[in-house]
Amino acid sequence: MSDPCLQAENLHLWRGERHVLRGVSFALSRGVCLHVAGANGAGKTSLLRTACGLLPAESGRLSWDGRDVQEDLAGFQGALIYIGHEPPLKADLSALENLRYWIGMRRRVSPAALASALQRVSAAAWSERPARTLSAGQKRRVALAALSLALVPLWLLDEPTTNLDGEGQQLVGALIEEQLARGGMVLAATHQELPLAPARVRRLELRLA
Repeated sequence: MSDPCLQAENLHLWRGERHVLRGVSFALSRGVCLHVAGANGAGKTSLLRTACGLLPAESGRLSWDGRDVQEDLAGFQGALIYIGHEPPLKADLSALENLRYWIGMRRRVSPAALASALQRVSAAAWSERPARTLSAGQKRRVALAALSLALVPLWLLDEPTTNLDGEGQQLVGALIEEQLARGGMVLAATHQELPLAPARVRRLELRLA
């Protein structure tokens, strides 16, 4: 295995009086998916939010390519895409407009590339509809289209197969496999097993305090 690119060392996080993360450590290398598992309330979402710099830990260290992420937080966040429980879609924009805005904040993307990404996730038929009219599963597919266009080395995914049918869940697996094949990394928190080859996946089990 190659040297870790994303490394957490002894992370501690409190939410009010609750000690959510208790000395969590992990190392994530290129070509690997780390599956964060655990019961509800074990801190899976908190760990992902901490890992992308949205929720600073009270103690511990998070490093990217051997450098503390706080030294260049903007640069680190530019190397990742985070998709939480609710995809960050603007309600009055269409699926296509949301995707153009989301990816356009990172790089230029052609109309053909946007159309291809939406077609890949079976979203082309309703791509002109406002996001507020879409089902939870349709919104999740827009987020999957964003993954395919982001071109960043690190994906952080919170319950990526939620609200998807069987075909959609297999699509998540295919997209993750492609990300790993090109040397990317995935940190995914989910209750379900990921539809990936076992050799690609490492597991981190969080336990309730």
